[in-house]
Order: sequence, then C-alpha cells, then structure tokens
Amino acid sequence: MTIGETILKGKKVTLREKRLSDAHKDYCWRADSELALLDAAQPIRMTYQEYLRIFEDELRFPSPWSRRLTIEASDTTQIGNCMYYDINYVKRSAELGILIGDKAYWGHGYGTDAVHTLLDFIFSTTPLQKMYLHTLEWNLRAQRAFEKCGFVARRQVRRQGKTFVYMEVLKE
Repeated sequence: MTIGETILKGKKVTLREKRLSDAHKDYCWRADSELALLDAAQPIRMTYQEYLRIFEDELRFPSPWSRRLTIEASDTTQIGNCMYYDINYVKRSAELGILIGDKAYWGHGYGTDAVHTLLDFIFSTTPLQKMYLHTLEWNLRAQRAFEKCGFVARRQVRRQGKTFVYMEVLKE
C-alpha cells in the first residue's frame, strides 16, 4: 500500500489518511486536559475555526517529513491518531506518536494494534530501519503497550522539566 490514499488494516483498527471530517474530534482531543497531560502538552486554547484553518492547510500542503493517520475502530468510528515524523532518510529513522482520543477504547488493545499495523507498513514499504518514541516516565501503561510492539527502553531524557523514557524498535 502507498501513502496518499493509505488504508492499512489491522486486527482491530484501520489506519487511513486524515480527512477534513476528522478535524472536530481531533480538536476536542487536543483541547482535553487529561489527554494533553499524557502527551506532556498543554491543551490547545485556540478556537475551533482557527484550528480548522491549520488543519486544512496541513491536508493541502502535507510535510514530506511526517505522515499523519486517523485510527478507526472496525465499525469506522474515529478513535484516535497516529503518526511518524522527523523522518530522516539518512539515518533511516523516524519518531512515532499515537493517541487514542476516545477513552471508551482505552485498555482494549486498539493502540497496540495501531502501532503494530503502522510499524508493519513502515518497515515493509519504506527504507526506515528504526522507529523511536518518547513517553513520560510515569506512563507505565503506555510503556507496556509499546513493549508489546517490540519497543525497548534505552534511556531517560529530560525535556522542559519532564522526564521521558526513550524507546526504540529496529526493523527485524
């Protein structure tokens, strides 16, 4: 499958290119203080109209250094987002990010399936050999989920007063 009209099927999820119709849920998730805490971020404060303009621009002019996908449950409910970014073809690496924004889907393996599905795609269709991520040191649930996908904790990293665990997985 190729990025552009990507549809990746996992056991529990489908990953697909973002659409304008995804903007409202994305905005709500980015404004949610609990979700922002898990991402070591501040909830967004801009209006939905401001966010929508930025979202439209990202759809119209995608970056060659990142790929952003929507996560859908098998019934096509939009439940989150995943991405890989800071793509470096010289080092053959990129950073992975994921958010299950719909809390009703937490703890049921949707995130793990999304990460497995995305890694399978990346390692089978791109020259990338290493994926890495940073997760807050206290977020043990996320760390366990990433370990299920093959990620290994390598070291702690301090950023903006917070401690993260740097994890990576190599193409096998």
